[in-house]
Amino acid sequence: MKKILLISDTHSDLDNFIINHSKEVDEIWHAGDIGNIEWIENFSKILNGKTFRAVYGNIDDTEVRMLFPKVNSFETEKVKVVILHIAGSFSNLNTEAKQAIEVHKPQLFICGHSHILKVQYNSSKGFLFMNPGAAGNHGFHKVRTMLKFELVNGEIKNLNVIEIARNKIQII
Repeated sequence: MKKILLISDTHSDLDNFIINHSKEVDEIWHAGDIGNIEWIENFSKILNGKTFRAVYGNIDDTEVRMLFPKVNSFETEKVKVVILHIAGSFSNLNTEAKQAIEVHKPQLFICGHSHILKVQYNSSKGFLFMNPGAAGNHGFHKVRTMLKFELVNGEIKNLNVIEIARNKIQII
């Protein structure tokens, strides 16, 4: 069993909202728009060796893009996962998302970018679509959101939405 924290669109914001929930899980996955290399360096100190999986997003610079792929496909706890920052909407996936789904055949398809939290099952393709919304404080969203769930022997369980109202944060 692995406990996962799924975040996206931090836009360089790192505060106790993200840090405290990161301490409660085994792995942290980031669906892009990390922000900058300093965010990664600061967050790495907090991770204490925990697995951090990510993709780069459209606001991420060359340094971040050198560390993370555009599409991250992997399997853990018998669950096939694909993470891509910009995928379109659940009902209108873009070409790149459709290709990644066709090639990798994930059980869990994750994207970010929209700043809109959404979890929905695609019965025709057999995958769970997850967009954790935006964990950072920059953007049009009024509520900062993340997802926490468990992977257990090929199943996705105990999915929880974590949210907090946007506010002024102190970047660490």
